[in-house]
Amino acid sequence: MDALTGLLDGPRAKGAFLLRAMLDPPWSVRIQDKAPLSVMVLVRGDACVVPDGGEPILVRAGDIVIASGPEPYTVADAPDTEPQAVIHPGQRCSTPDGFDLEQAMDLGVRTWGNSPDGGTMMLIGTYQLEGELSQRLLNALPPMLTMPGDAWDNALISLLELEIAKDEPGQAVILDRLLDLLVISVLRAWLSRPEAEAPAWYRAQSDSIVGRALRMLHNNPAHPWTVASLATELGISRAAFARRFTELVGEPPMTFLTGWRLALAADLLREPDATIGSVARKVGYGSGFALSTAFKRVRGLSPQQFRVAAS
Repeated sequence: MDALTGLLDGPRAKGAFLLRAMLDPPWSVRIQDKAPLSVMVLVRGDACVVPDGGEPILVRAGDIVIASGPEPYTVADAPDTEPQAVIHPGQRCSTPDGFDLEQAMDLGVRTWGNSPDGGTMMLIGTYQLEGELSQRLLNALPPMLTMPGDAWDNALISLLELEIAKDEPGQAVILDRLLDLLVISVLRAWLSRPEAEAPAWYRAQSDSIVGRALRMLHNNPAHPWTVASLATELGISRAAFARRFTELVGEPPMTFLTGWRLALAADLLREPDATIGSVARKVGYGSGFALSTAFKRVRGLSPQQFRVAAS
């Protein structure tokens, strides 16, 4: 398991909000739904994404935008077009003065807009990533990530466009998986670009020594790893390994492992049937007491307190 897989393999889209927007100018939509992650794919036409307090971003057909919430922004045909619709939490849609637009802009199965033959078509996916692993990834992203259509393999766009308007058994599951694939493909392409300034833990996976160590920790967090045992597995001295890991990742091996284990534990604690003891064993702590002690030391609250706060 590599760093990106480790962060995306746990939390996945489930019942994600997806739609096809069909719009003719003038149009402008204010997005203030506070979603942790939204994906917009421009299939045809041009659009402007205007972050609050930021410069307008021109988006052309084939381009994709990933917005990390919760800050609001506006999507429009032109930067100076006044918003005609506002998207609220829960994907409720209204006019700026509060009049409900759900029926007025409904164009059919997962299709929304002001014209069934709109010159601008966007595919939009929004979902809640309520996990510690995904939060670490979100923290590494800029508030507004834009990928030009010619900078990545965008074969998924046509497939998503084909599936999004279908109303067949199992369609929600298919769309969830397509959205996950789209996000992973874009992030993988983006993180490989120099301007992305990928976090140290991601860049370090390309190192022949530290990359192998990261994969071992990701693949088997429950193993009783020590700096010495990792160094032995890698065929390098303990001191040399510790120094190289810290230089490339930005923190010592055992500090990284503790953070990884506690992030995994936090995700598992969200599952209603999980006990603190069972979670402890899965992430490498010998008992629920040991996990609770580490959890409270690092996060300032017990696993039980975290579970209540996250519910």
